[in-house]
Amino acid sequence: MLTSILAAAAAAAPAAAKGDNPYGLVPALREGGLISQTVFGILVLMLFVSLYILFTKLFEQQKVMNQFKRVRSGFWNANSLREASAKLEKNSAYKQIVDDGLAAQEQHTRLTDPVEAHDWLHGSLARSEAMINSQLNSGLAFLATVGATAPFIGLFGTVIGIYRALIKIGAAGQASIDAVAGPVGEALIMTALGLVVAVPAVLAYNWLQRRNKSIAEDLSAFSNDVLGYLASDGAVRPTVAARKGAAAKPAATTTAAPTR
Repeated sequence: MLTSILAAAAAAAPAAAKGDNPYGLVPALREGGLISQTVFGILVLMLFVSLYILFTKLFEQQKVMNQFKRVRSGFWNANSLREASAKLEKNSAYKQIVDDGLAAQEQHTRLTDPVEAHDWLHGSLARSEAMINSQLNSGLAFLATVGATAPFIGLFGTVIGIYRALIKIGAAGQASIDAVAGPVGEALIMTALGLVVAVPAVLAYNWLQRRNKSIAEDLSAFSNDVLGYLASDGAVRPTVAARKGAAAKPAATTTAAPTR
C-alpha cells in the first residue's frame, strides 16, 4: 500500500513542478474544439472593436464640445458671420453649419419658384445638423448589437460545452469529475466572457448616446441663432454677445429689428 502511494506521488511530481493547470483557459479551449475557439474569437473581437468605438467616439465628442465652448465665448463678437466662420477650425461642426447657412442664403436668391427664405434656411440648417449628428452616431449601432447578442453567443458556447460533457458522461458510463470538469469549465468560461463583452458595450452605448444628445441640443441652439441672424440681416443676435466684459450689467435681451 505504501509502495503504491509513493509511486503515485512520484508520477504526479513532474506535473506539479511544471505548474500546468489542466482546467485553465487554454486547455478548456483546446478541449472545446473548433466551435468553442471560434466563439471565443468572436467575443474577443467584439470586445476590442467595442473599446475602439468607445474611445474614438469619446475623442470626437470631446472635440465638438470644445468647439462649442470656443463658439460660445467669442463667435458672436465678430462683425459678420463670414468673419466669425473664418476664425473657426477647418473641420469644425459649427463652421459647417455657418457655411451651409450662408450658402443657402445665396442660393435662395437664385430660386425661380417662390419659397419663403425662412423655410429655405431652416431646411438647409436642419440638414446640416442631421449630417453632423449622423456622423456622431455612427458606430453606436455596433455597440447596441454587441450588447444584445454577446450573451447569446456566450450561451451558445455554454450549450456546446454542456453537450460535450454529456457525451463524455455517456461514453464513460459514469459522471466522474475527470470526465466533465473540462467541458463544464469551458461552458462557464464562455458564459462569463459573453457577459464581460456585453455589459461594457451596453454601458458605453448609453453613455455615448447621452453625450450625443447634449451635443445635438447645443447644435440645435446654435443653428437657431444662425437662422435668426440670417433672417434678420444681422439684427438678431444671441445674448452671449452682449455679455462680453459686462458682468455687472443686467442681462441683455435678444436684439431685434424694429417692427415696421
